[in-house]
Amino acid sequence: MISAIVLITADVNRIPEVAEAIAELDGVSEVYSVAGDADLIAMVRVRAHEELADVIADRLNKVEGVTGTSTHIAFRTYSRHDLEAAFSLGLDDA
Repeated sequence: MISAIVLITADVNRIPEVAEAIAELDGVSEVYSVAGDADLIAMVRVRAHEELADVIADRLNKVEGVTGTSTHIAFRTYSRHDLEAAFSLGLDDA
């Protein structure tokens, strides 16, 4: 699985609509409305690098109201949630 974090600038008057349209795209798992340099952050997860262009360049960038993007491809994922699941024995804490 290839993960990419896409920082998105959008027309300020259309942020909710832009976020909803991006969230509907295949390959986009989450969209966050954020404060800072970006207006939205989208998490893109695909099986092959070639699919990143399909999702980001061919569809996400063309959503009406998107004014710019900056894409960061993840090399590794570090997550407490993932580690807990990996080491879980399936025993309930009772």
